[in-house]
Amino acid sequence: MNEDKQLDILVITVHPDDAELGCGGTLAKQVAMGRKVGIVDLTRGELGTRGTPEIRKAEAENAAAILGLSVRENLGMRDGFFQNDEPHKLQVIHAIRKYRPEIIITNALHDRHPDHGRAGDLVNDAVFLAGLRKIETSEDGTSQAPHRPRLMLQLIQDNYIKPDIVVDISDYWEQKIEAIKAYRSQFFNESYQADEPETYISKPDFLEYIESRAREYGKYIGAKHAEGFTCRRLLGVDDLFVLK
Repeated sequence: MNEDKQLDILVITVHPDDAELGCGGTLAKQVAMGRKVGIVDLTRGELGTRGTPEIRKAEAENAAAILGLSVRENLGMRDGFFQNDEPHKLQVIHAIRKYRPEIIITNALHDRHPDHGRAGDLVNDAVFLAGLRKIETSEDGTSQAPHRPRLMLQLIQDNYIKPDIVVDISDYWEQKIEAIKAYRSQFFNESYQADEPETYISKPDFLEYIESRAREYGKYIGAKHAEGFTCRRLLGVDDLFVLK
């Protein structure tokens, strides 16, 4: 992965595979356009029914290579029990200042999994606080400069949420699916023979649901597949003709 730390887009999501499921196509598209993209996972997903943290780590690295990421990092927060408190905010602030992205993407506003909404709130608060110079953080013994990204978007995950923006990922759908399937322990895979229980996301029809959502969003903009995002503020454009 590229050693230059500054990124165009940083995804900060709570579980390894959240980013791939929610915005893998968008990330692949942005990388193809020459932008530098990274993911920071908050936890190792250690409470997941299937697999182990060590397996998830290897799977996340494989998915990162498929998407062409410049950076992938894990903050090692406690899966299921992290809080939106000062110590956790400071960890996220540190990551934001380290990578200095223009755009941040994070978890859904609310969702079936309680970690998702809580992580989204944590990142939202940290995005604001990262711009305050009186909050001090350091990297390798050097004080970090304040940095506030210009835009933060939220994924749409399991629960349906009306998107504020949709991105055409038709040309990157197969790459997204390949990145998702890198998590062999989590999603349906005929070659994964571990004796583990079936889960909501390991059933064969789960990926069909993911595609149904992408096709629904694509329909509204005349695309085969699309990914949707929400934003906590109004979005503006300079030129109406850039809109689909």
